[in-house]
Amino acid sequence: MSSYVTLLHRTCYRYDRPVTMGPQTIRLRPMAGSRTPIESYDLHIKPEGFNLTWERDCCGNDVACVGFPSRLTHFDIEVSLVADMTAYDPLRQPLLIEGQDGVLLDDYLACPPLGPEIEEFLASHPICATDDALKNMLALNGAIAKTISYQRRMEPGVWSPEETLRNAAGSCRDSAWLLVNLARKLGYAARFVSGYLIQSATTSNGEDVLTGDLHAWTQIFIPERGWLGFDTTSGRLTGEGHIPLAVAANPESAAPVSGLLDRCEATFNVSMQVERLFT
Repeated sequence: MSSYVTLLHRTCYRYDRPVTMGPQTIRLRPMAGSRTPIESYDLHIKPEGFNLTWERDCCGNDVACVGFPSRLTHFDIEVSLVADMTAYDPLRQPLLIEGQDGVLLDDYLACPPLGPEIEEFLASHPICATDDALKNMLALNGAIAKTISYQRRMEPGVWSPEETLRNAAGSCRDSAWLLVNLARKLGYAARFVSGYLIQSATTSNGEDVLTGDLHAWTQIFIPERGWLGFDTTSGRLTGEGHIPLAVAANPESAAPVSGLLDRCEATFNVSMQVERLFT
């Protein structure tokens, strides 16, 4: 069976009146260092008449900068790509080593003051019993996955690490941000990742299908290995189904779409379709 898949991701915004839209930053292009090879990629935007430029930011993300000279009542973004989903061992696959970004490791070490919930969590999960950085971070990732129940949240924003621990639940972005802060607290460089997650699911009639979704996880710099991905929702290392779109020191700088907009009533709809490509 072919390992290639197609992904079609549509995001549609609708506004209750014509609005002026400021520059929009779209972070929906797989990173050049994605370990899942991307065979083709297309970005389509509506309505017509926009200005688009591509830039690579200091973190190595390829971002589309879009501007509309006229007022608009809708804004549609469509991403289509073909990915090679051949399985790989994340511990043996060549990894990105620091120096390929414009950001230094120190930029991913900064940790703000954290509340007592953080100390309590670390005290109840003693994970730094050895000098093995990988073993320590695997244990920490597993502890978060067991403690924090997954909760799908559609409202914008990311909870603080303390809020996620108090709730013992959170979205993928909440638990990923928790791991970023815990890793930094322990002296490891860590960054927030937004991307696509493609995985298999079984329907009620036993059919195996592919599903796709926007997802968030954490990358931690492991000495002599480089950046490794840790999925706090599953408690596992990331694999071929994780396609990074943007990495950053904080979640806001890795948001799929960001920009200014007139005050208005807005609604949006997101759909994603993944299919195997038979050759």
